[in-house]
Amino acid sequence: MIKSIRLSFIKKTLSFLLVFGFICFNFASTSFAKRPPEIRNQQDLNLQTDMHGQDLSGNEFVKFDLNGFNFSDSNLQGAVFNNSKLNNATLNGANLTDALAYATDFTNADLSNVNFTNALLMESVFDGAKIDGADFTDAVLSRIQQKDLCKIAEGVNSKTGESTSYSLGC
Repeated sequence: MIKSIRLSFIKKTLSFLLVFGFICFNFASTSFAKRPPEIRNQQDLNLQTDMHGQDLSGNEFVKFDLNGFNFSDSNLQGAVFNNSKLNNATLNGANLTDALAYATDFTNADLSNVNFTNALLMESVFDGAKIDGADFTDAVLSRIQQKDLCKIAEGVNSKTGESTSYSLGC
């Protein structure tokens, strides 16, 4: 009698675990999935190609394709642009103080009069970028990036009064 009670209990327990495991395996993976960090705030930003004059300080743009976007005169202080594409983008007059742009593509971007003070710009690409009047004071760049940017450095930033070549340490 005790064996039949134990056997019955074991069968019920195994049946319950089997059904419970099936439910967890099939439904939990979709209903409890977290969004990856690169799209964490994508819906909240309501991005449009013309983001002129917006306050986007502190936002994350990780692995975003922002090719041709207009961020001119926008506040991007402390923004994160890791592995993003800002090629052909317009950022003239934008505030990127304390921004992080690791491995970001600024190819052919208009970076004139941008304030990059204290920005971390390691591994970013600036091929064909327009940097007239950009302020790179205390920005972190690789030595190769700094030398390449010094070759095209011209102008003075209209807000900080710092010359581009001086702020790059040319």
